[in-house]
Amino acid sequence: MATASSTTHNNSTSAADPPTSDRPVRVYADGIYDLFHFGHARSLEQAKKSFPNTYLLVGCCDDEVTHKFKGKTVMTESERYESLRHCKWVDEVIPGAPWVINQEFLDKHKIDYVAHDSLPYADASGAGKDVYEFVKAIGRFKETKRTEGISTSDIIMRIVKDYNQYVMRNLDRGYTRKELGVSYVKEKRLRVNMRLKKLQEKVKEHQEKVGEKIQTVAMHRNEWVENADRWVAGFLEMFEEGCHKMGTAIRDRIQERLRGQRSREFLPNGNNDEDDDEYYYDDDDYYEDEDDEEYYDHEEDSAEKEKK
Repeated sequence: MATASSTTHNNSTSAADPPTSDRPVRVYADGIYDLFHFGHARSLEQAKKSFPNTYLLVGCCDDEVTHKFKGKTVMTESERYESLRHCKWVDEVIPGAPWVINQEFLDKHKIDYVAHDSLPYADASGAGKDVYEFVKAIGRFKETKRTEGISTSDIIMRIVKDYNQYVMRNLDRGYTRKELGVSYVKEKRLRVNMRLKKLQEKVKEHQEKVGEKIQTVAMHRNEWVENADRWVAGFLEMFEEGCHKMGTAIRDRIQERLRGQRSREFLPNGNNDEDDDEYYYDDDDYYEDEDDEEYYDHEEDSAEKEKK
C-alpha cells in the first residue's frame, strides 16, 4: 500500500487538474448497498448533482470482500448490483469494487472525484486509518450528507427485534420451519403465542366496542334527561298559564253575576225583577183558572136544561 501511496503522490498534481467543460465530470461513489433503501438513493442523487454535467459511476464490493471486511450481507452480490442498476441516478455500475481506492483504480476508470459522506471509515484491511484518506489528501473528495433515521443496520435491527413475528408471517405464507431454521418445539410455541395474541386483540376490540356502546347509551340518557326536564318545565308552564286563564274567566263570570244582581235590586219602583216576574206569572195563572171554571159551569148548565 505504501507503493500505491507514493505513486498517488507523484500523480496527485495531474489528477487534481479540473476536468474540461466539454465532457461530463466522472464522479465515483462506492459502498455495499445491502437492502438498498432511500438513504442510498439520496446519497447517489447528491453525487449525481455534484456538477451540472455528471457521469456517475457506482462501485459495489462483491460478497468475498464484503464478508471479509464488514460481515455477512442479506442480499447477494448479484442482487446488490441489480438494485443499483435500477436507480435512476446511476449511469454505470462497477461490480467487484476494491475496498480501498488507489490511483490505479482512478486512472483505470478515468474518475475525477469520489463522493461519500465525510465520516471516517476505519480501514479493516489495515492499509490505512480511513478508506478515503487517499482521495481526501489529493483533493478529489466530494462530501455527501447521510440521511438520518435509515440505514441497512437499522433495518436489520427491526427484523431481529420482531423476529418471531416475521417467522410466523412466513410460516403462514407457506414456508417450512426447516427453510426458516426453526425447530419443531419453537414453531409450536410461536403458533400458540400468536393464537393467544390474536385472542387478546379480539378481547381488546370487543372491550372497545362495549365501551363505545356504554358511552353512547350514557350520552343518549343524558339527552333524554335534558329533554325530559324541558318537557316537564314546558308542561308546568302551560298548566300554570291555563290555570291563570281559567281563574281569570271564573272571576269575571262571578263579578258579572254580582253586577247583574245589584242592578236588579236598585230598580226605580223599588221592586226587583224576580218579584215582578212572580206577580205576573201568578196573575196569568189566576185568570186562566177563572176562565176555565166559567167555561166548565156553562157547559154543565146547558146539559141540565136539555135533560129537563
